[in-house]
Amino acid sequence: ESAAAFGCLISDMWLGEFDCVSPVVFHSVLGKRYPTFSKRTQQDAQEFLISVLNELHEALKKVRAQLGNGRCVTDAESSRGSVSETSIITQLFEGQLSYDITCLECRTTTDRPESFTVLSLPIPSKSRCSLQDCLKCFFQQDTLTWNNQIHCSWCGTKQDAAVKATMTKAPQVIIFHLKRFEWQGKHKRKLSTDIYYPLGNLDLSPYSSPCFCKDAEYSLCAVVNHSGFLDDGHYTAFCKHSVTKNWYSFDDAQITKIPNSSVQTDRAYLLFY
Repeated sequence: ESAAAFGCLISDMWLGEFDCVSPVVFHSVLGKRYPTFSKRTQQDAQEFLISVLNELHEALKKVRAQLGNGRCVTDAESSRGSVSETSIITQLFEGQLSYDITCLECRTTTDRPESFTVLSLPIPSKSRCSLQDCLKCFFQQDTLTWNNQIHCSWCGTKQDAAVKATMTKAPQVIIFHLKRFEWQGKHKRKLSTDIYYPLGNLDLSPYSSPCFCKDAEYSLCAVVNHSGFLDDGHYTAFCKHSVTKNWYSFDDAQITKIPNSSVQTDRAYLLFY
């Protein structure tokens, strides 16, 4: 039902019969599955986005099982082999990280792969920084100590460890979530850091495995902006038309063509490349 409602929404948008299109039907259908988003209260755009991607993936997925002989089979025989689920969502948005975890006692390194659809990036400055600064902060080596220690299979005990992430597969569309909301003691606050993000030629090769470097440049195609505060805010979007390459601002029913220079703001919350 949700996939059908989303399909109708996309059709209405691209048919061009209306000045603006409200996603009210899709929102209503999704609200049945995710009641949090049916309430008329402030909700988080990143959480909503992940729910939409999950819901569309579940509706459109094809289950394939890999048997020992390399032959792919579908549902009926799938219990006998390893199962992978693919959909248009995983094809467009799913990437892969590899975490190298090194025990600081015996120096044994293990590799832990992890899939992602949205990368949540820390913001290393309170005043001004770049998207590259956020990426460097995410991909820098970190140390796991105290409650975060790993159980080292070689040592047989819990040990401090160094962990470092590398991107081993980049998606066709990579989504960055800028972590503007953070806890300070018992209170949550919003970071209004002005973050510079390029409109084109975003290079991800410094954070990627060598075999992937040649295809690692991206161009910005959409931005979700958040203005206001935690409990009293407003979301708008900037989107690049895939045919004309013009940028447009979407603010409820108000749609405006904007120059490239207006795409850079200190309200950016989600970036789509």
